[in-house]
Amino acid sequence: MRKTVVINVVGLTPASIGENTPFLKQWSEGAKMASVGHVWPAVTCSVQATYLTGKWPTEHGIVANGWYFRDECEPKLWRQSNKLVEAPKIWKVAKAIDPSFTCANICWWYAMYSTADYAVTPRPQYLSDGRKMPDCYTFPMELRPQLEARLGTFPLFDFWGPRTTIKSSRWIADAAIETDKLHDPTLTLVYLPHLDYNTQRYGPMTRALRPICAK
Repeated sequence: MRKTVVINVVGLTPASIGENTPFLKQWSEGAKMASVGHVWPAVTCSVQATYLTGKWPTEHGIVANGWYFRDECEPKLWRQSNKLVEAPKIWKVAKAIDPSFTCANICWWYAMYSTADYAVTPRPQYLSDGRKMPDCYTFPMELRPQLEARLGTFPLFDFWGPRTTIKSSRWIADAAIETDKLHDPTLTLVYLPHLDYNTQRYGPMTRALRPICAK
């Protein structure tokens, strides 16, 4: 099978590719561009689960970034177990065709406890005194210290929330590169989030967003 990398840059649109993104501008001019139909709801977990299964949210069950758990009587957001996705993923289908196929999931939701060969995803440590410490989950386990030795601790507080910066996307991209060097997967899935959160803060292509695209 042909080696493939799928980079999900949420918030990146054709209109945002220009003088502030010189590499993407040059690359896109010599590439083919195709539109992908929308998924509803248009939120990270639902869309990524749809891409990974080829099924609609009504079939794979990921109808939002979180939902109300009736047995616990409370809403929960950003669950992480891949077992919540109720449809076969692309790597399982590919492995049935070619057992030598391997997949690295670098921060696409839901990455934990899946059958992907390699996985990296944000996973804070919740300490007994109430603190939340930056960390990540990897499979296999030894991938975590290998990445941290090269890249440092995953920058959790730059990943989402009011302090979101490109630092999170840069760490994830570098983690994908390091995982590729170590394991050479057939398919690598990469989720770069920082534009998404900043377009929500500043609005699409405002003056405040342009420096964020350029860094």
